[in-house]
Amino acid sequence: MEPINIVNSIYAPLDRKNVDTDQIISKEFLKRIERTGFGQYVFYHWRFDKDGKPNEDFVLNKPEYKSAEILVAQDNFGCGSSREHAPWAILDYGFRVVIAPSFADIFHNNCFKNGILPIKLTEAECDELLEKGLEKAQAIEVNLEQQTVTTGYGKTYSFTIDPYYKQMLLNGWDEISLTFQYEEQIAAYEKKRIAY
Repeated sequence: MEPINIVNSIYAPLDRKNVDTDQIISKEFLKRIERTGFGQYVFYHWRFDKDGKPNEDFVLNKPEYKSAEILVAQDNFGCGSSREHAPWAILDYGFRVVIAPSFADIFHNNCFKNGILPIKLTEAECDELLEKGLEKAQAIEVNLEQQTVTTGYGKTYSFTIDPYYKQMLLNGWDEISLTFQYEEQIAAYEKKRIAY
């Protein structure tokens, strides 16, 4: 995984509640066996009409949000089925950070395991970000080390994160990489165990 600390980017304002994993990546696109290549299908049925033409009203199809690495949404983001393809698709599309007032638990945990920083801000803070971002494209800075989101319009929001996940994201570790940090202790234990 790529380490995350500071992300400076335009953010894409997705002003929708209860965005479920089938909306993030629809079931017909789950045939791939790799973790990559799902980004082209993220929010597919919102991004495209039934003929496959881009829906010009959808936020991700607007040119000013094309380079966004941060997604801001409403409550209960990532609800629905537990498919890990949802964070794969979000990451493959280019998002490193998702900000919402709340997340479905499994999706939230899957984000950390796949190198995405899910940030919980209050509903009022997300509403303000969404309102400002829909008026015009806005850049913000996410600082994981300081646990802050700083806007270009003078606001700084703080967020909390489990120290375990913070360390994993800052170092770019998945759970296997984290295990290797204790390789010497594991080897010593195994050596002692074999002796018995």
